[in-house]
This record gives sequence, structure tokens and C-alpha cells, in this order.
Amino acid sequence: MDDLRELYQEVILEHVKNPRNKRTPEDANRHAHGHNPICGDAVEVHLKVNDQGVIEDVAFDGKGCAISVASASLMTEELMGKTKAQAKALFETFQEMCTKDDAKVSEGVDEDTLDRMRVLAGVREFPMRVKCATLAWHTMTAAMAGKDETTTERDGNGA
Repeated sequence: MDDLRELYQEVILEHVKNPRNKRTPEDANRHAHGHNPICGDAVEVHLKVNDQGVIEDVAFDGKGCAISVASASLMTEELMGKTKAQAKALFETFQEMCTKDDAKVSEGVDEDTLDRMRVLAGVREFPMRVKCATLAWHTMTAAMAGKDETTTERDGNGA
């Protein structure tokens, strides 16, 4: 178990030191800003979604703790080339993984993707960190729905 936890920590640190897709694409047609008022994490998610509903590009920018940045980085890697429905399934599965021991896996989420997302599932042991891990995902969902902003507070469609 310690080896597995150490591996997860290494993956998180790698995403923090070298975040994937941390940029602002010029041709994004969906955008949202997310904020976690408890700890101050802030993220912007930019998507380019084509007419068929496929995510052609996804990126993020912002500041936050290691969990927040690693989650945003991991999310962008997983969403590239996915449809809106697949993105929703990934969000639902990730939310379940971060909040429940017996998480349900949404239809269409493959085992390789699950393995990569499990890196952050350990946050469920630290309830205050769940909002850090899910902020980028909630922000992506807001962007897909055409909302400009979201928050991790319950009344803001967050966690």
C-alpha cells in the first residue's frame, strides 16, 4: 500500500511540475472560470468543441494547490478527443471516485482511463481536498453547459 501511495504522489508531483495543457488556446469556443472560496484555488478551463460535439482542444490556466493543478492537468489529457457524452461520463466517474469507496463507473469509461484517474481518488480520505480535486472538472462541466462561472460551493453547482 505504501508503494502505491508513493507512486500516486509521484504522478501528482509530475503533473504539478510539468502541467499538461496549461495555456489559453486562441480558438476555444467554450470557457468557464471556477473558484474554490475555501482555499482560494482558481481555474479557467478552455475547450474547443466541434459541431459533432467532440473536444478538439482543452486547456486550463489558473492557480491552486498541488491537487487542484494535478487534477486539471490530468483532466485535460483525458478529455482530448472525447465527445460531450464521454466527458460527462468521465466527470461523473471522477466525482464518484473522489467521494465514495464503492464508486460507480459510468458506461464507456475504460480501464486505462480509470487507472489514471485513480491517482487522485485518495482525496476522499481528506474531505476538504475533494473540492480541490474536482474544481477543474466542475469548471469543465460549466463550460460545456455554456456557463461562464462555477464554484465548489453547493449553491454554485459545485461539489
